[in-house]
Amino acid sequence: MDLQTAASIVPLLGWAVHGSVLARRLASARRDPLTGLHTRAGWTARAEHCIRRHPSATVLLVDLDDFKTLNDTQGHAAGDAALVVTADRLSTWCGQHGIAGRLGGDEFVAVVQDLDAAGLDALTAALDRPLDYAGRSLPLAASVGVCRLAELPVPLLTDALAAADAAMYAAKGRGRRGSRLSR
Repeated sequence: MDLQTAASIVPLLGWAVHGSVLARRLASARRDPLTGLHTRAGWTARAEHCIRRHPSATVLLVDLDDFKTLNDTQGHAAGDAALVVTADRLSTWCGQHGIAGRLGGDEFVAVVQDLDAAGLDALTAALDRPLDYAGRSLPLAASVGVCRLAELPVPLLTDALAAADAAMYAAKGRGRRGSRLSR
């Protein structure tokens, strides 16, 4: 290889490495470092795509019950373990038919293609299983709000999130540990 050819390849190689580094940084910015779930921005983009392809999809908001108490009494490491196991349970439940994300704190979100009562019961049961931590069994529970996009006048993600949020708070108002459909 002559010197002129080598000199023209070096900048191209530099740009390729630079592009790869930027792509990795962007991907990591769209993932929650603790749970590995999509962050709000990463989840929203994927959820919008899912909704366009599946207008009968369902949006869920999940909020851990008594998370502050767990953090205050058992320590932040136990709280982190609760967040990680909740993320894993939600992601596993979504499987190939949905996308899970972490909005922040102890709030999680998901969009799934098909949801029936049995599927919602399975999610609630999974989220309400105790957490094995440091040789102890710690209670873990979540409130889930659900909004089926087909029930909205216009199937917009923002409206579905607002309806699921209202349903989640209604579930919390019934004494926690439950799920509730919107409307």
